[in-house]
Amino acid sequence: MSDHARPATYRTLDEVEETLSPAEQRFERLRRTSGLVAGPVVAVVVYLLCSGLDDPAQKLAGILSLVIVWWMTEAIPIPVTAMLAMALCVVLGVAPAEEVFALFGNSTIFVFIGGFVLAEAMRKHGLDKRFAYGVLSIPGVASSTVRVVVAFGIISASLSAFVSNTASAAMLMPIAMGIIGFLAGRVASQSDEDTDPDDVRRLRFSTALLLMVAYGASVGGLLTPVGSPPNLIGRELITQETGEEIPFFTWMLLAFPVVLLMFIALCVVLLRLNRPETKRIEGAEEFIREQRAELGRMSPGGRNTLIAFGITVTLWIFPGAVALVTGGEGAFYESVALHLQEGAVAILGASLLFLLPIDWPRRQFTITWNDAARIDWGTIVLFGSGIALGGLLGSTGLAETMGTGLSDLLGVSSLLSITLLSTVIAVVISETTSNTASVGVVAPIAIQLAIAADVNPAIPALAAVFGASYGFMLPVSTPPNAIVYGTGLVPITRMIRSGIVFDVIGIVIIVAGVTTMANVLGIG
Repeated sequence: MSDHARPATYRTLDEVEETLSPAEQRFERLRRTSGLVAGPVVAVVVYLLCSGLDDPAQKLAGILSLVIVWWMTEAIPIPVTAMLAMALCVVLGVAPAEEVFALFGNSTIFVFIGGFVLAEAMRKHGLDKRFAYGVLSIPGVASSTVRVVVAFGIISASLSAFVSNTASAAMLMPIAMGIIGFLAGRVASQSDEDTDPDDVRRLRFSTALLLMVAYGASVGGLLTPVGSPPNLIGRELITQETGEEIPFFTWMLLAFPVVLLMFIALCVVLLRLNRPETKRIEGAEEFIREQRAELGRMSPGGRNTLIAFGITVTLWIFPGAVALVTGGEGAFYESVALHLQEGAVAILGASLLFLLPIDWPRRQFTITWNDAARIDWGTIVLFGSGIALGGLLGSTGLAETMGTGLSDLLGVSSLLSITLLSTVIAVVISETTSNTASVGVVAPIAIQLAIAADVNPAIPALAAVFGASYGFMLPVSTPPNAIVYGTGLVPITRMIRSGIVFDVIGIVIIVAGVTTMANVLGIG
């Protein structure tokens, strides 16, 4: 994908208008303009209503209200709102600058940076295409519309487990569009229905394939801590508030059943709601072979990227595997856990890309700094801000007050009811704002709600983290949704219809899966 065509995670109104209908453009202008005005008004009202709180908590409530309104309406870019919130916390005296900005030095930020650089190298050297066409080349896959859709789901989920779900969707989108461009006409011509071979927008096959790319990335992103920004934010907040550290490998064991069940649900429900017009596609396997042949042999850059990626993932998983064998005790485990810290490993893996040469005489290496500078810095800023806001929610006592208030209002006191409430709130909020932003608000409240009820706080917090990635209904819910909607091939009505079903299914699977696996693994 060319640089100018790469989808942006946080887009201004003029950047999205070309992909919207006139009615949608009017709605977006109204949403963003009204949010710009409503944010400060809501902040002042909330500040006045919270007069009974301590001064720092009262001010933070007002700032948080402004942030939530502007995040939901995207009045200004979401990372800018996050940075503004940090500045307001210092200027208005919620906390000193050293406390507010300290978490931007958090080692988890470097996990993001290293992961994003590795993803950029994969895109640059075409590993995404090799992986995708390799899966589609499996005998019998390309000739079946159902298998093509499922295969893209597997590819999307697998990629997003180790690079961000946004990067996964962005890397797969041009491949999916190429597949649609070639196969859609054949699907329409071979269908028994009255379809226009030239209008791929009306084909259910196109909708199913693109939604599978987006939804598969969101689901697969839960499998590892680095798969989606909310995972790292939530895990860090859990550590801050409870002292519970969840190793990389333990997270994978926890998430695997949830991811597997949700992926099966995606395949079954998505293909029933958007049943492809025909089952078989003539000529598809030949097309995939041609596309794969055009890639030629893997370049030195591709091999170097695989080496760096393999070393990084191995070192990420190794401490958890050692903990599984040793029970998390002993000098060897302590040494491994101390030295193979995930942020350091991520930077080590990313640095290898600048050390492994592709043309030594010309001193050309796998990736350049200009390549690395293209990573999603907005998400990195948002991550640091989310962790800082979450920490301030706890230190000022505002999260405890909100948690106690919710507990008294709704009468939730059991682990199951708190976990269900946390998941539902996270899913609902993530439908209207960034999943990265929503987890920074919901997870601290879930933790305090659980502490007030004297139940294991890690389980509701983890459920909130997972729920934050399960916004399937709207283009603004997650970046992968926005990316596929921006193609113009996914009608908003189909996205909403599919998304509502998956939101409900996802809530059930998260509550049951997280509660069961956390107890099995002894988390909390």
